[in-house]
Amino acid sequence: MNFTNAEVVLGTMAFGTSVGPDDAFAILDAFVAGGGVWLDTANCYSFWADPSGVGGASERVIGAWLRARPGMRDAVRIATKVRQNPLVPHSWPESAEGLSERAVHAGGQESLGRLGVDHVDLLWAHAEDRTVPLEETVGAFGELVTKGVALRIGAANHAAWRVERARSLAREQHVEPWTALQLRHSLAQPRPLTPLAEAGHRMLTDEDMDLARSEGLTVWAYSALLWGSYVRADKPLPGTYEHPGTTRVLSSLDDIARELSATRNQVVLAWLMRQGIDPIVGVSRVEQIEEALAARGVRLDDEHMERFAQAR
Repeated sequence: MNFTNAEVVLGTMAFGTSVGPDDAFAILDAFVAGGGVWLDTANCYSFWADPSGVGGASERVIGAWLRARPGMRDAVRIATKVRQNPLVPHSWPESAEGLSERAVHAGGQESLGRLGVDHVDLLWAHAEDRTVPLEETVGAFGELVTKGVALRIGAANHAAWRVERARSLAREQHVEPWTALQLRHSLAQPRPLTPLAEAGHRMLTDEDMDLARSEGLTVWAYSALLWGSYVRADKPLPGTYEHPGTTRVLSSLDDIARELSATRNQVVLAWLMRQGIDPIVGVSRVEQIEEALAARGVRLDDEHMERFAQAR
């Protein structure tokens, strides 16, 4: 796990649905111009917002942007996911593709077609699929690396013990193991043991971080800015975040943001990157990604981190 080179990742979930192609192109252009590298998408984005009832819109927009920007494929790295795309329109989770060998191979190849590329830089298992033997899923992902469909593979929304078991199985099968974790994480946290309203989300835990540190795994955090709730009065934190720890954290956040002449969002992103975690940031406007990229210049020292630790 690299604690010095954490990056802001551009989340593209809304591209092609709530964020139209023109705005998406402008955001992508600004992201690269600002030194951004990683794009995060999924084959299922965003089936719930698409009249078709299936995913693929985000990948198609990225593919169109790559075609319109010759040479840009060398400037970015693309991460996508398989597991959740509905096989039957408007039927989820009943028809979600899953993580069988057939589904993983088909999902990976279909993503390449929509993106218009010959490989992705990172392919995620979007969520667990316990209807399929883990050995089968591990083998399928390993085969995609062998075939050059993906350069690296990772597990999103998986329990740490499942990732560790999968890595052991990969060694037994002599295939590439998962080397990255993607989980939900931010400075403010919901009440412990409180069910999340968002189906399929899994929170980053101490066990995940222990595994990442011991095995040298990359960690990405989604919902890093909690849907704009740190800065937008019209998007208050969900009720599960209503507890004394949140009040203390937000107070410390305001104090430190003033001290560093930074925005709340920038300090939250800097807090994640200071721990070696790559935050995924979904935006709808150019100025939002520019603000996020500027967080790389926000320097939190040990005293700042301790203040946050005590507040949480």
